[in-house]
Amino acid sequence: MEIIEILGYLGALLIGLVLGLIGGGGSILTVPILVYALTLNPVLATAYSLFVVGTTSLVGAIKNMMKGMVDFRTAIIFAIPAFIAVYLTRAYLIPAIPDKLFEIGSFMVTKNLAIMLFFAIIMLLASVSMIRNNGKERDVSTQIQYNYPLIIVEGLVVGVITGLVGAGGGFLIIPALVLLAKLPMKKAVATSLLIIAIKSLIGFLGDVQNLEIDWPFLLSFTGISVVGIFIGIWLNKFIDGKKLKKAFGWFVLIMGIYIIYKELSM
Repeated sequence: MEIIEILGYLGALLIGLVLGLIGGGGSILTVPILVYALTLNPVLATAYSLFVVGTTSLVGAIKNMMKGMVDFRTAIIFAIPAFIAVYLTRAYLIPAIPDKLFEIGSFMVTKNLAIMLFFAIIMLLASVSMIRNNGKERDVSTQIQYNYPLIIVEGLVVGVITGLVGAGGGFLIIPALVLLAKLPMKKAVATSLLIIAIKSLIGFLGDVQNLEIDWPFLLSFTGISVVGIFIGIWLNKFIDGKKLKKAFGWFVLIMGIYIIYKELSM
């Protein structure tokens, strides 16, 4: 096993570690690790990412369920349009995109390039959300209100984005739950993990019919990430995860800029 592959598996541990420490965000690293460290095709990497993101988020969601922090009604309302959108995106939209999109002079814009550039943009948006971290805590006893049309639209948009880039989209879901469903911040974070788990795993089913899945590799990579979650939860007893969130946001920002540079300079 080459050093770069070892770093890839260490990256799997980091994905879970970040989720365990700060409650989310680690999944944004999955695609870059799979593409650059483990040399997977971006389409396959985004598919695998859905499985990794879905499984690790489910572990976090179960932990929050045991604490009574998940709002199931909101999760169902938000998850239904999201998982329909992500499944249709993975099963039909991604396979329908041609390998060669268009040319600008002698520069060819391919499907893989477009996926990685779009992913980098999502990373930049996510990093800004982590760095700013302006979410104000609401009283957990605040009465929950629903704006159903906007929640459904948001669910569809997040589902399509998740389907395209294989990221959980927590930075889009959490503000939507706070603003549109009027959930307290802590409940919004906890509920978002269940939504991410449902839509990611169902979205992955859309890939099973189109791609050849290397199950031994995928299960081992995911298993390492899950171990990382429990290590992160244990470390959270000694380290304030909230203080790490801004630093991780800067790291994601640098990674996003690096991906844009690397893809455009190839």
